Amino acid sequence: MAVREHWRSGVGFVLAAAGSAVGLGNLWGFAYRSSQGGGAAFLLLYVVIVLVVCLPVLIAEMVLGRSTGKSPLLAPVAAAGARWQPMGWLFVIAPCGILAFYAVLMGWTGHTLFHALLVGLPADMTEAESFFGVVSKGSNALWGQMVSLVLTALVVAAGVRGGIERLSRWGLPLLFLLLIALACWASTLEGALQGYHTFLFRWDADQLFNTTTVRNAFNQAFFSIGTGIGCILAYAAYLDRRNHLPREAVAVVSMDTAVGLLAGMITFPVVMTFALKDVISDSTVGALFISIPTGLASLGDTGRVVAVLFFALAYIAAITSAVSLLEVPVACLIDRFGCSRIRAVWLSVAVIFVLGLPAATSTDVLGWMDSLLNLLLILGGLLLALLLGWVVPRRFKEDLAGCETPFGLSRLLLFMLRWVSPPVVAFGLIVSVVDLLQTWTGT
Repeated sequence: MAVREHWRSGVGFVLAAAGSAVGLGNLWGFAYRSSQGGGAAFLLLYVVIVLVVCLPVLIAEMVLGRSTGKSPLLAPVAAAGARWQPMGWLFVIAPCGILAFYAVLMGWTGHTLFHALLVGLPADMTEAESFFGVVSKGSNALWGQMVSLVLTALVVAAGVRGGIERLSRWGLPLLFLLLIALACWASTLEGALQGYHTFLFRWDADQLFNTTTVRNAFNQAFFSIGTGIGCILAYAAYLDRRNHLPREAVAVVSMDTAVGLLAGMITFPVVMTFALKDVISDSTVGALFISIPTGLASLGDTGRVVAVLFFALAYIAAITSAVSLLEVPVACLIDRFGCSRIRAVWLSVAVIFVLGLPAATSTDVLGWMDSLLNLLLILGGLLLALLLGWVVPRRFKEDLAGCETPFGLSRLLLFMLRWVSPPVVAFGLIVSVVDLLQTWTGT
């Protein structure tokens, strides 16, 4: 890239990286997977995976991006040679595939937001299911997908500072403000304490050895934080040498985890108050787009205001993540072929729109894409740990030394990247593949 943009400040990078991490996976994925995985047991597994695996791998991804100054397609090659090119292609395929179905979910979210704002909430479950059937199929689904991709494209086309950083600087504070306000409101509901106990504090030790719970914890950690997919790598390529990567990685992980917990503190009281436990355990889609609006409708005007705020929050979270996903193929086209940013954006959007057509026409395909692409995130995390921990560890040490990371901390991170993250991630990948195959085959 002849002229590479840079973040205006370290705060801008942290907010953008946190925006990449914070998305719909925090708002609906955390509640759904927690309800399936024994509450506190799932939460414990999730926190351990985030601290032991995702944090060192996230720092490694930042190091790879900053030290090479290359896009996700070319960074592995620049670091370790042509044999690592498949890893670069993984970093292109995964975010494009995820954005392909993610834009469909964004379309549903936008439709639900405007329906709640302009029309109102469904009177009962039958009306809610009818509305979701209209939103999720046919031309409505395609229009929602297209509009979401266009909005995402406009942000990315404006550049790193003028688009991505500007969105993050107002989007993340607004997101946290809405989260805190809604969490405070949810704490006043009749089923709040029961919801917290059922989904956050209920302990079931057997769930620690349940393969579905383990897979859900790995999927939630990697999908939520977004490491192993190339988005943070693309953002880190715009950093200068002064940024303290471990400190910024901790900030990103902390904000992402806080959003997941706050989202749970909103969702769980609503689920218990309106007796939606069975529905949320069966389907994330059912909980988010059918059950929650129906439950809130019983509160009258208050419920309608809460629904508008909740789905506005969800759309803000979605677009900050979508922007980071789109930046990956855009940066690769600019870096590899010398395309202008505008041309790279619209070319990427056109391809991703076509890739997302099956998901827009079938919720079963959308679920299949979600499950399969989650495996690619975990695989990407494993490759990052191997590359920076074993193949080019000197690059990891020298980059951290350049931003004055304490020697002891640098050694600890490298130890975890070498000896802890690879076996744990490999275990999580194997368990996830086996459990997913069992789920698909019904065995």
